Formats: sequence, structure tokens, C-alpha cells
Amino acid sequence: MMSLRAEGVTVELAGRRVVEDVDLEVPAGEVVALVGPNGAGKSTLLSVLSGERSPTAGRVFLDGRPIREIESLELARLRAVLTQDNAVSFPFLVGQVVEMGRSPWIRTGDHEQDTSVIADALERTDVSHLLGRRFTQLSGGERARVSLARVLAQDTPYVLLDEPTAALDLRHQEDVLRIARELAMEGRAVVVVLHDLSLAGAYADRVALLENGRLRALGTPLEVLTEELVSEVYRVPVEILVRDGRPLVLPVRSWSRDPGAGETTPAGRS
Repeated sequence: MMSLRAEGVTVELAGRRVVEDVDLEVPAGEVVALVGPNGAGKSTLLSVLSGERSPTAGRVFLDGRPIREIESLELARLRAVLTQDNAVSFPFLVGQVVEMGRSPWIRTGDHEQDTSVIADALERTDVSHLLGRRFTQLSGGERARVSLARVLAQDTPYVLLDEPTAALDLRHQEDVLRIARELAMEGRAVVVVLHDLSLAGAYADRVALLENGRLRALGTPLEVLTEELVSEVYRVPVEILVRDGRPLVLPVRSWSRDPGAGETTPAGRS
């Protein structure tokens, strides 16, 4: 079975271990969400899984092959990566940016599918109306969606997304995770870094919870996103509601009303 697998991955930066001894396997057909507090090592781990960063120790395998031994063009045909910055230095048109996703397929038979694959990517990400715009003139949310369209146009069996919902409104956050779910249903393996635990709970098959670079828990959303564990790792009390078998994570907030001011003020937890 096709899979992306990390074995004993450790990453040291400036003398500090930001990822430590992580084992993780993402098979085809699954969405795995990487979650954890700021600085937990999520994005660093994703960069190692994508082959863009070499680990200090450990290895990553793509379909049983060490990812470091896969030539760059072949790797671009196997996995697509959405980074956080969505950086494009030149004022390319939106259509040109999305077309960049097809570059690994130039001079192959798949190049004949460019038009249909690009059209599907534009429709899925709701950016067709932006085709005549310059990428540098777009809002942050629009850039994020166009960058996702480029990733989808690459049409790879492995898709890695680093905080793809960070700049998006509520509707487009749901759209992005729905797309991730659809990609998995098509037989692809999807790894997505998320801060929104409720989105992870709603759409992921499994959740990998990182804390201080270590894999603290790995399992289904209901197994990992528990009140005790989330409250401990994030250092804030939470309540977990279950809707349709999926966890909804809510911070516990206590408020009291000041009759004189007529406004709510925070109060200690009772």
C-alpha cells in the first residue's frame, strides 16, 4: 500500500531539538492533521515529510523508497506542498501561477491534461474569477486559495498543506478541508498542519498531536482530542462536544456581568 512514512525523525536547529524521534505513517486514502501549540514542530516536521528539509536523524520513505534518494523532478510528480508564505516574487497573473503547478509534467503524456486539471483546480478553490488579476495584488486569503489551486494542479498522490486555512474566512476554511477530504477519497494521502482543532476533528481521519517536538498522541480525532489531553498540552481548559461522531473543541470561558457597567468582564473559573 502506498504511504508516506517517517521513522525516528529528529531535527535540530541552532542546537535545539524542534522535532524529536517522530514515527508517523500516512497511507493513501487518509487525511492526517498535525496539530499542537505554537513551536511544537508541526511545520518543521511537514518540511521533512515533503523532502524539503533533511532530518538530523531518522529517515522518510515515500512508497518504500528513501525520499532523499528520489530525484527532484520525480519527487515533484509524487508530492505537492503548500507552504505558509505563498510567496511569488513577480507580478504573475493568477492563471500563470496556477499553471506553474503543471511544470513537472512538461514533456510527458500527462501534459495533455493540463487544461482540464487546471480548470478543476480553479473551480475547487473558487478562484476562476481572479484569473485576470495579478497575484501580488490579491488579498491574503485570495493568495492562499490561488496557491492551493497551484498545488491541486500539480495533481500528485501525496499532498502536504501547511496551515492552509490561516488567512481564510469561515466558508473557505471549510472548502479547503472539504477538498482535503475529497483528495483522500480519491486515494491520495494528505497531511495538513492546522491550528483549529475543531477543523482537525471534523475532517481528519487521524490526528497527530505534537508537544515540544515530540509526538504526544496519534489516533482518531475522538481518541486524541480529549478534554484532559488538549487542556494539558495547550495549557488552557477546554470542553469537548461530540457532533455526528466528531469532536468540537471549545475553550472554557467564564464571564460575569458588571451591573454598573452593563458589560461582561472575565471572571475566574468556578
